[in-house]
Amino acid sequence: MNPSILFSAPYRKIARDGLWDNNVVLTQNLALCPLLAVTGTATNGLGMGLATMVVMVAASAAVSVSRHLIPAEIRIPIFVLLIAALVTLVDIFLNAWMHELHKVLGLFIPLIVTNCVILGRAEAFASKQAVMPSMWDGLMMGAGFTLTMVILGAAREITSQGTLFANASVLLGEGFQFLETIIIHDYKGFLLTALPPGGFIMLGFMVAAKRLLELKFKKKTQAPLANLNDSILEGGEL
Repeated sequence: MNPSILFSAPYRKIARDGLWDNNVVLTQNLALCPLLAVTGTATNGLGMGLATMVVMVAASAAVSVSRHLIPAEIRIPIFVLLIAALVTLVDIFLNAWMHELHKVLGLFIPLIVTNCVILGRAEAFASKQAVMPSMWDGLMMGAGFTLTMVILGAAREITSQGTLFANASVLLGEGFQFLETIIIHDYKGFLLTALPPGGFIMLGFMVAAKRLLELKFKKKTQAPLANLNDSILEGGEL
């Protein structure tokens, strides 16, 4: 595969959809259960996001490869079985190699099977596209989800504990020790943001911030067009 193809217009659109325009959480408002339950820290959010992203990429590839072999009448049950098999592999890997993280994420790893985003992308995109675009779509959707998980987890962790990526070396391995940071020393903590209701409130602020940024960008792009139209009208009057 030519790496330059990733910079082509279709691949750029897929990336923008996954990371921003059609973000799993901030736009589609999906996968809120693991989002609110797991993102007590940025480390947990990163681990859960990466696990979900791996499943999304692998599921998209598997569905795309087998799209011509699967009868349309039973495609959804087969997609679910493929996703369940991949989640089982990820669950076994985490339990074997990242046991502490596996204990923290707990039941939410097997529940990736029920994440409607993965099945939705398999049905709406991977089942109709070639392998590389499908994998790229899974990667970008997963990256957008992971980024949102990490940002929300970081905001909740800083406001509740005054730290950032606490226990990263314990949960993810010694290679992640550089991420561990104390933001506020001797911080007493704010309990609400450590609980799911506080996470829900902070998620609302994130969604509102995204909408405001989109409105601001839209106004900036429309302003030159409005000025151009005014200039054309003025020129016609002259």
